[in-house]
Amino acid sequence: MPTPITVVDAFTDRPFAGNPAGVCVLQGEHDDRWLHSVAKELNLSETAFLRRRADGDWDLRWFTPAEEEKLCGHATLASAHHLWEAGLQAAGTVARFHTLSGLLTATLNGRSITLDFPTEAPRPIEIPKGLSEALGARVVAAGQNRLDIFAELESEKVVRALTPALEKLGRYDTRGIVVTARAEGGQGYDFVSRFFAPNCGIPEDPVTGSAHCGLGPWWAAKLGKDALVGYQASPRGGTVGVTVKGDRCLLVGSAVTVWKGELL
Repeated sequence: MPTPITVVDAFTDRPFAGNPAGVCVLQGEHDDRWLHSVAKELNLSETAFLRRRADGDWDLRWFTPAEEEKLCGHATLASAHHLWEAGLQAAGTVARFHTLSGLLTATLNGRSITLDFPTEAPRPIEIPKGLSEALGARVVAAGQNRLDIFAELESEKVVRALTPALEKLGRYDTRGIVVTARAEGGQGYDFVSRFFAPNCGIPEDPVTGSAHCGLGPWWAAKLGKDALVGYQASPRGGTVGVTVKGDRCLLVGSAVTVWKGELL
């Protein structure tokens, strides 16, 4: 029986921007090898696999072309968007996802979706040896959470111009390297970032929702406010609203379906 699959651009309000994610609502039994194979075939940074539970909630797993992920924002946003668009989640209800990072929820507000995620505040660390050289830019402060290393750079201009040595970044035992700087102002966002994850088979991720669970508390402490807007300055680009509420981060973004098909 064919399995429907959809590709959704997340953290954007227009096609061919933001971060594309595959969304697959499973209708039968499939083992992990099959899930990995589908993710490799799509070759997107993340493919989300959903299965409806008896209680009406959803089981949700995320796969890169290389491995299963513990937390993913843009593929969760894409999943929620697809469920409402396809009529699989009733309008006006909260979508509830059971994941490797616990229960995550999504709420539809007009054209935007709010995700309730765990806060992943980075702890301050010494700047890792060789990181400035690997990035090709001076790191002024560093942090790390259970997922990533965070590197604050001198300016937005430096973040945007970055051309790191990916093979050197792959030497760090972490999911990815998040680089960030305070926004220059007057552009509608508070900070910029980019995300490199060669260890996960992702040279540069277009927009990384889960990284903002760390970027939110990082910049909330520095800027003295809990509600922020981040811009991920990848070639595709995307905007993420972030509100830090204790041990939870609310991530806000829009999504657009770009194509639908079937796995035979």
